[in-house]
Amino acid sequence: MAISGRDLIRLLIDDGWTVIRRANHGFYLEKWDASINATRSTTVPDYAQDLAPGTLAAILSPRQTGLGARGLRRLQENR
Repeated sequence: MAISGRDLIRLLIDDGWTVIRRANHGFYLEKWDASINATRSTTVPDYAQDLAPGTLAAILSPRQTGLGARGLRRLQENR
């Protein structure tokens, strides 16, 4: 599944993520997750090109956004 960093940032903001700050290479985002009773955070590169598969997998992993591939598809469909 290919998606640019900019598109992913837009999808996450639409999903309720908040941009906390601009990093050198992208944006640092956070969102409260009641299911784990903690704040999730991630940094997404601000690239117009598609993200590398490993980078995308890390962002979608349970340690960062917790979305997984299914969650990303859901966000894209609801757009």
